[in-house]
Amino acid sequence: MLETARDLTLEAARDATAARRSATRGMSTVHLKKLLDSRSERDVLEGLRRVIAMSYRQEPTHSLFTHLIKNIASPSLEIKKLVYAYLLQHAESSPDTALLSINSIQKSLTDQNPQLRALALRVMSGIRVPVISQIVSLGIKRGVGDMSPYVRKAAALAILKCYRLDPGTEPQMIEYLAALLGDKQYFVAGAAVSAFLEVCPDRLDLIHPHYRSLLRKLLDMDEWSQLDTLRLMGNYARRCFPRRKRRVKRLIDKRGTSTNTKGFYDGSSSGSEENTSNKDAFYDEIILDPDLSLLLESAASLLQSRNSAVVLAVTRTYLYLGTDSHVDQAIGPLIALLRSASDIQYIALHNIIQVCLLRPKAFVPYATHFLVRSTDAPHIWQLKLELLTLIYPLCTSPLQGLILSELDHLSRGHDTLLVREAVRAVGRCAQNSDGSTSSRCLRLLLSHIHSPDGHLVAESLEVVRHLIQRDPATHQSIVIRLAKNLDTLTNPYARASIIWLVGEFAGIDPENNIAADVLRILVKGFVDEAEVAKLQIVLLAAKVYVHYLNLTQPTASSFEQSAQVKTSTVLAPNDDEDRLRESTFAVNKYEPDRSAEDSLKGPEHPIVVIWRYIQLLSRYDTSYDLRDRARLYRSLLAVPSSTQLASLVLLAPKPVPQAPSPSETRRDLLLGSSSLIVGEEGGIGGLRGYEKLPDWVKESEEPNPGLREEGFDNNYGEKREVSASEKLEVMESEKTLSNNVVGGSNTNGHKQKALNDWLDESDSEEGETEEETDEETTEDDSEGEGSETDEGEKVMLMKER
Repeated sequence: MLETARDLTLEAARDATAARRSATRGMSTVHLKKLLDSRSERDVLEGLRRVIAMSYRQEPTHSLFTHLIKNIASPSLEIKKLVYAYLLQHAESSPDTALLSINSIQKSLTDQNPQLRALALRVMSGIRVPVISQIVSLGIKRGVGDMSPYVRKAAALAILKCYRLDPGTEPQMIEYLAALLGDKQYFVAGAAVSAFLEVCPDRLDLIHPHYRSLLRKLLDMDEWSQLDTLRLMGNYARRCFPRRKRRVKRLIDKRGTSTNTKGFYDGSSSGSEENTSNKDAFYDEIILDPDLSLLLESAASLLQSRNSAVVLAVTRTYLYLGTDSHVDQAIGPLIALLRSASDIQYIALHNIIQVCLLRPKAFVPYATHFLVRSTDAPHIWQLKLELLTLIYPLCTSPLQGLILSELDHLSRGHDTLLVREAVRAVGRCAQNSDGSTSSRCLRLLLSHIHSPDGHLVAESLEVVRHLIQRDPATHQSIVIRLAKNLDTLTNPYARASIIWLVGEFAGIDPENNIAADVLRILVKGFVDEAEVAKLQIVLLAAKVYVHYLNLTQPTASSFEQSAQVKTSTVLAPNDDEDRLRESTFAVNKYEPDRSAEDSLKGPEHPIVVIWRYIQLLSRYDTSYDLRDRARLYRSLLAVPSSTQLASLVLLAPKPVPQAPSPSETRRDLLLGSSSLIVGEEGGIGGLRGYEKLPDWVKESEEPNPGLREEGFDNNYGEKREVSASEKLEVMESEKTLSNNVVGGSNTNGHKQKALNDWLDESDSEEGETEEETDEETTEDDSEGEGSETDEGEKVMLMKER
């Protein structure tokens, strides 16, 4: 039996393989036409499947279009679905042939099966032939009033397609949207919101009567509708709810005293202190509109959504519309997105950084979630390092030690990019912290100097240079310590950074600096240095020479000052003035000759000798840049007595370098937008289609809050469907008004009914109904010749009754 079973299994497998191959094997066009024209439903289905498979394989099927369209009138739902699928794909290529199926699709709109009606409406709106836009509009109108919510949802989605096909149908589409936005089914209202954002996003008057009902349906909508609704409500809230604030006094501190305690008899001399204490004692509290609070409360449950886009949308709503407490609620769900796939992590980290730039303190408890893992991709750990640097100044001392240890470990790795980013992260941590924490980071960077990794040493010294520039007076010892390492450092960029530091801070204490000695040592190996280091050595020589000239040579400014002092006094003889003028010109003109004479009298100063030696070495160097740079310095210092321009160029104070967060340029971009992820590559204004949130509406300019009442008539000129119960109420009120006018009137023209009158009417309601029926029958008989009684006579008859 086992062998028989084995044979049967192999045979079945061969048959299945043959059937699969035959299904994918091509068939002639003549055979396909016979299948499509067959009366057998099975043959037609087989032909349709083969034609659709050919179309997806991009094989030509235009010759079969007419044969396939004939089956659109088939009663089989499966055949119609396949025909509709083919029609949507090839309607634009053969619009004339596609129009032949419109009549059959219109007939399907009245079918008893709601699924078929919705499918017909979807196909009709998907045929992108502008000629049928009005026919599609009529089909949408029929779908809006359909009893099946499935068909109404298809009508809401068809509104968007019809508007794209023919923007001239916008007034009709707006009328249909006004009815669908108030639909009781949440999936119909969600589809209507999606169409509203595309067709008429500025017509907020359509949202007023349905605002609260949409919020009640928000939790039940599908995820895409939730995204569109939250986006709509964000714009609606900014334009309809003003941002109100009030001054609130702070609570009493732990010692039991208020922050603004001041005696009654205190003098008025400390007015500034009083103003300062008053500012500290009060803060601005945001007052939320009740309808805005309803939006924030309705969106709270969506933070537990399985869709990361919904979580980001709720966070955006809380960040731009809510208070700090609302933002704190969204921090945890945002952090939970880091457990997702790498692509979702990347998007989540960008949005977390955007929130962290505004509220970094809220992310301090989650610092361990931002530690780099060995499996993280470069674009992931770069964002994690940025987050660590943002929250570092607000962390406690143990947590700061943990972050620095993490950065130190990463900086000693083998990945060059990771080493560079880790060292720069340490520099940003030191830049944004106080003095004690900054010195801690500086010690960590200085420990990298003796590392065998040249990239680590170069990056560390670059960051150290930036930190020293922030407070050069307190870091002289560090500059000396760095200069001692010039004998062992081999990385040209590291040596260039140290040489620049020595030259930059040579003028802080001119009488006690090491710049000249460092220059003397470097000159010996000038020929063996790299070009980057040679440029800094030449710059160091120029700075040392300028400092020497400023100390030893009188400048033109000093002569001008002395001349001004002398001319300010009374000079009686003219020969004194001439003597002063001659002495001034003599100094400016013959100062170089005087220095030359002095040089002939005795040995030159070592700094002058080193300067000339550096100029001689640079003149015959192979680097064009180095020769040009040396020529520039030689021109600036050609006249030793005139060093003003040289001092201005070489010794000018340098601006303190700043290393902002890499995402600082994206601070103004909207949370959850694609432009936030793309960044600078999206352009200055973001990607095409990017829209910022509107500004908060000013007080007294917001719309009437009563418009959001569900029974409020907005009177915006839109036609509103009136139910049968409302029509009966209107007729009853008109009848009561006419009775009051005939029976009597008060000062306002209306008769006041007593309580007994109301009770008598309620008791005799059934009898009056029968009498009214008999009376109407009598009146119809008396009006056989077409005459009508006057309205006042009818009222009198009813009164007599």
